[in-house]
Amino acid sequence: MRAAARIDAFDTLLSVVFLFMLPIDPSLSIADFDYELPEDLIAQIPPAARTDSRLLLMQNDGGLQDLNFSALPDLLLPGDLLIFNDTKVIKARLYGQKDSGGRVEALIERIIEPTRALAHVRASKSPRPGATLIFDDAVTCTVVARHDDLFELQFDTDILPVLDQHGNLPLPPYIKHNADQQDEARYQTVYARHPGAVAAPTAGLHFDATLLQRLQAKGVDTAWVTLHVGAGTFQPVRVEKISEHIMHAEWYTVPDKTVAAIAAARARGGRVVAVGTTSVRALESAAQQGGTLNNLRCPVAHSADTQLFITPGYTFRVIDGLITNFHLPQSTLLMLVSALTGRERMQQAYRHAIEQRYRFFSYGDAMFIAPG
Repeated sequence: MRAAARIDAFDTLLSVVFLFMLPIDPSLSIADFDYELPEDLIAQIPPAARTDSRLLLMQNDGGLQDLNFSALPDLLLPGDLLIFNDTKVIKARLYGQKDSGGRVEALIERIIEPTRALAHVRASKSPRPGATLIFDDAVTCTVVARHDDLFELQFDTDILPVLDQHGNLPLPPYIKHNADQQDEARYQTVYARHPGAVAAPTAGLHFDATLLQRLQAKGVDTAWVTLHVGAGTFQPVRVEKISEHIMHAEWYTVPDKTVAAIAAARARGGRVVAVGTTSVRALESAAQQGGTLNNLRCPVAHSADTQLFITPGYTFRVIDGLITNFHLPQSTLLMLVSALTGRERMQQAYRHAIEQRYRFFSYGDAMFIAPG
């Protein structure tokens, strides 16, 4: 089990949260990140092949170009570095009942020990500490405590095998069908290897083995971070002024090899391109730990929880460009993208994508914000 799973208690977990108190423009409101999206543009199923998705290129001069995702190698240069999030989505949703009767649904948010987890629990009446929950008529756990919106659950066996056998894939709320075998294959990147996410790092869903081989042949390097995407990624911003929003926490690690790869790319004049907003959060969080390495705009190797909230006005320390999907209105992910592009350019790109009928959200198309 990785670092996040070795935490001894929830109080300890809270103590390691890496909370950045970065200044946020108090004039910014959620209305600044709103847009109207026709419902039929919300992708409900993936394209036939991963690289069949479209790619909107946002050039550094602000120009927009409509491409296919398979064109990505032509947009990168030998010596560039792509950084991927290699987290793996777990079958985090469990269905069952309380020992006192009544149906219950649990969405595992965080495994904090092999047999202990934090979860969102839905029931007609919230279970109290000491209550027993029974899932799939086979697995039991005890409610240990409640921490705000999360319940601490103690299982009678290791959780990951339980989820593999009895859990259900937690598709995003805007996908209206129950997860099937196609989703189990396609709502997962081809390079996923570290179980712990309850939502996919969706920018990576467009890559297949052939495309990765083409990138390698082009001389584009690759490196990896891990950020376990939590259900909080779908949490709406409920305050009018975004400076009052409390960002959810997600566990990440940036390994030594990735730091070395970034330093090498900087030394040869290569550009660092993050695949997905989760890779950005991991890299920029690690950069906050130690600034630059040899003045080459590198993070330090680090593992922790992060609540880094990136909004317009943020100065990016690591990344030069970003490959990302199209994000929900008024979401923190859209705010992160706006910080990189500027709000006006982001709004222009989204208007173009809607006019050209791009597919939105997890199973949708992608945008490449090219390095300057």
